Amino acid sequence: MNKTLDLIRDFVEQALIAAGVHGHAVPVLRHVLLIVLTVLLAWLFYAVCRHLLMPLLLKLVRKTSMEWDDVLFNDTVLKSACCIVPALVVWKFLPLVFYQFPLVREVLARLTAIYIAVMVTRTLLALTASFRELVDTGQRRSSAQQYLRSLCGVIKLALVFAAIIVVIALAIGQSPLKLFAGLGATSAVMMLVFKDTIVGLVAGVRLTNNNMLHKGDWITVPGTQINGVVTDISLTTVKVRNFDNTIFTISPVTLVSGSFQNWIGMQRSNGRRVQRKVFFDVHSIRFVGRAEEEPGDGIPPIRMTNMGLFRRDIEQWLRHRADVNPDMLCMVRQLEATDSGIPVEFYFFLRQKEWRQYENHLAVIMEYIYASASGYGLKVYEQYPDQRSVQ
Repeated sequence: MNKTLDLIRDFVEQALIAAGVHGHAVPVLRHVLLIVLTVLLAWLFYAVCRHLLMPLLLKLVRKTSMEWDDVLFNDTVLKSACCIVPALVVWKFLPLVFYQFPLVREVLARLTAIYIAVMVTRTLLALTASFRELVDTGQRRSSAQQYLRSLCGVIKLALVFAAIIVVIALAIGQSPLKLFAGLGATSAVMMLVFKDTIVGLVAGVRLTNNNMLHKGDWITVPGTQINGVVTDISLTTVKVRNFDNTIFTISPVTLVSGSFQNWIGMQRSNGRRVQRKVFFDVHSIRFVGRAEEEPGDGIPPIRMTNMGLFRRDIEQWLRHRADVNPDMLCMVRQLEATDSGIPVEFYFFLRQKEWRQYENHLAVIMEYIYASASGYGLKVYEQYPDQRSVQ
């Protein structure tokens, strides 16, 4: 390469002398021509990459049946890569242009190297962002997708950190390896600066490895107003869109160290649970029908109560409803008596899991239960505001 640069320099000098240029004008014009030549070559290489090779590569990528190459080798990545090429041309031609001015050559070489380092980092960041976009497809992420997405965030931080070290090393004329080796003394400061990121990364890895949370999950967090769908999970925050369209953010560390409820199990199941209690006045419970006589065995006659009939009929009615899943647990049971009456619990699973449909079907069922109680002679317990004072 050095021989080629020398041949180019000699050719320019001979051309100037042949054109009648002599004396001090030769080195001046030679530097001007070499600078113009370097700029033209840099522009030419950029134009070839930007307007010839890049469209050709995009066409080849779009013809393949794979999707990952379309995302990774997109316009942003390739445009950023094309910006590196002219800087490489300038880097190679600096010894040719400023061989008589070592100080100027050294300064320009450092600036060019810094530009190359920045543009390489920019290209890698764009490539990482494209990979993150590839991983981030779909309404809901798998554990592997979330782990790779968190990994992309770590890679971005590492690239930026490495670029800063390389730029500083190039600016002061030192080897980047020496600066990296000397980071042991400043590790405590770096740990303090990136404390939230490191802790968030560990928490994010725990969330994904234990399959605790994904994008698209419906979660609720006790003690907060969070009740909605996870829209984004990063190293330091988890974004949740509540059902009133408000956006809440919470730290992954808070989710891991505390507790939250993930409704994905319900969403994947064949029904959403209903567990409602109705309190009945104990004085409205009575026997109905005739006793079944069992003479000669000494066993008292069996008599059915109106509450027993009510529980049996409602349970059969629930099992035959189209919106109730009969393959899952369905029962109507009596709980321990309280000072507010005798509670009867209705436990079953609705096929409709979406919130609006779930509430509509649940309201229809409970309204029917309330209306049916009077037909069995049962009275739903009600405590009036002045009832205790009257007693």
